[in-house]
Amino acid sequence: MRTLLITGPGGSGRTTIAAATAQRAAAAGTRTLLLGADHTDTLGAALGTGTGPAPTEAAENLTVWRPDAADRFRQDLTAFQSRATNVLDLLGAARLDAEEVTPLPGAQELSFLRALRDAALSERYDLLVVDLPPLPQALPLLALPEELRRYLRRLLPPERQAARALRPVLGRLAGVPMPAEWLYETAARWDMELAAVEAVLTDRRTSVRLVAEPGPAGADAVRTAGLGLALRGLRTETVVANRVLPDTMPDSWLAGLLAQQRKTLAEWQTEHDVHPVPHLGRDPHGADDLDALAVPGVNPAPAPVEWPVTDALATDGVLVWHIPLPGAVRDDLDLIRRGDELVVTAGPFRRIVPLPSALRRCTVAGAGLRESELRVRFAPDPGLWPAAGR
Repeated sequence: MRTLLITGPGGSGRTTIAAATAQRAAAAGTRTLLLGADHTDTLGAALGTGTGPAPTEAAENLTVWRPDAADRFRQDLTAFQSRATNVLDLLGAARLDAEEVTPLPGAQELSFLRALRDAALSERYDLLVVDLPPLPQALPLLALPEELRRYLRRLLPPERQAARALRPVLGRLAGVPMPAEWLYETAARWDMELAAVEAVLTDRRTSVRLVAEPGPAGADAVRTAGLGLALRGLRTETVVANRVLPDTMPDSWLAGLLAQQRKTLAEWQTEHDVHPVPHLGRDPHGADDLDALAVPGVNPAPAPVEWPVTDALATDGVLVWHIPLPGAVRDDLDLIRRGDELVVTAGPFRRIVPLPSALRRCTVAGAGLRESELRVRFAPDPGLWPAAGR
């Protein structure tokens, strides 16, 4: 399934653009699922039909689903308690009834990611359009599966060395045998579920559509978002410039706003595939208004993001890792090598990425930012490199 993630600054009209995008794809005969993350029915307001926790047929070939994170959390906790019956009995813990459970911080995000995974794995649809939260919430959300998997592997390594070392100590402290096997089985199940979500986000057919109003605030948001998405290996497919004013305005006091929009559009067009969407003079509501927005169609085969390693051993004696970071500023970049991982900081964003196998036998020989691309040079370690050819 092709997955299109849509986000933008708060108030940019991202939900309306998500609804219009899904409606256009469905009208072209594509079996489309529109997935929403908002608590309130903003999707229904745009589509002109109510949506809720059960998938709803909004039009031919168009299904809308706004999952209930609180209900999903209650189901997950109930299932968890059932699996942990023996452990809870050993500890003398009282179980929680479903009706007394309220979602914990972070539960909504995890529930939505699981819904995204379930939707992407469905065979009923050809296209998944995801109305993500606003950018300040969307970027951490997209990073969550990879980061949680890394924490699990560090805290509960698969080789179970930690369990063998800690089980006697924890057993004495708790006064009961500690169920190390159960702990690792649970961690393995979480890792598998998170891996499935991560696979959807990193799939070559997944891309992002950014929605913003042209202007200084929108320009800053697009620049920052593009950098954060690139660091996660996600491609910005299109920048939708929303609520663009017509070239001729009867009110002279809007001339300054119009000039501001034109300036931002010209800047965006040098760096992105930009599609202006007109201001209708009202909040879009219903199929006719969404059609009038004339949003761009979905690219069926987006160009994947590549982080290639090039061989410059013959000329410079190094291998070069190319990491595209559009919008990055040299002074805001930082790199730290930690074992077989590279910690990359770009502006307000940080990601810990595993090194490609060939680079693990090398030492970092320098790095530079050229043409919106971070190029990290690696020199073969003489003590390790010969082993690769044996």
